[in-house]
Amino acid sequence: MNNKKILVVEDDPNFGSILKDYLTLNEYDIVLAKNGIEGYEKFKKENFDLCILDVMMPYKDGFTLAKEIREKNDSVPILFLTAKNLKEDVLKGFKLGGDDYITKPFDSDVLLAKIKVFLNRNQKPISTESAEFLFTIGRFAFNSKLRTLSFSGGEPIKLSPKESQLLRLLALHINDLLPRDVALNKIWRDDNYFTSRSMDVYIAKLRKYLKEDSQVEILNIHGEGFRLVTSESQG
Repeated sequence: MNNKKILVVEDDPNFGSILKDYLTLNEYDIVLAKNGIEGYEKFKKENFDLCILDVMMPYKDGFTLAKEIREKNDSVPILFLTAKNLKEDVLKGFKLGGDDYITKPFDSDVLLAKIKVFLNRNQKPISTESAEFLFTIGRFAFNSKLRTLSFSGGEPIKLSPKESQLLRLLALHINDLLPRDVALNKIWRDDNYFTSRSMDVYIAKLRKYLKEDSQVEILNIHGEGFRLVTSESQG
């Protein structure tokens, strides 16, 4: 059996050692790094199924490391360990491409459950009600297989996997409501506070991409979800 490989970056040697031993007992292959610099060097040399990063570290903090990891790999799940649970830190982590947070001290069973959610999510393809992957959204052309979005035949931009998955769901429901819980369960495989905040970050990113066409808009339907609309449907 091939154990899933997890990179753990933690500057507290005692806590890091305990965490490594605990996850190893649960049949994960753990690579432990003592700071962000060492963590990035290890990440470049091996392929990991998940990264667990302490936020507060000397030399290079977890946020900086996450940004560097995302530049090399836009899909590996990133879980932040933090002693704080500040809204600003949560949002900063999501904007840098993090997937979830866990606050120290934490229940080890909760950590295991989160790890399983992330690893299972990566194994399962997103099931959708359609095999469609080419979309016209106003003056945009969107290819969800290649994850490209181009405006008026211009140079395409490359979307991250989650950006592409979310835009595809919106496009499949164009001019109609995409319920929040549908998007959260299809893409994040979970519907909780953290995944909901994460989705809001990705919606903001998509709005930034789509603002080149003033006739395209993602509307927030309070308490229900989102609508991707064009000017024709608003009239």
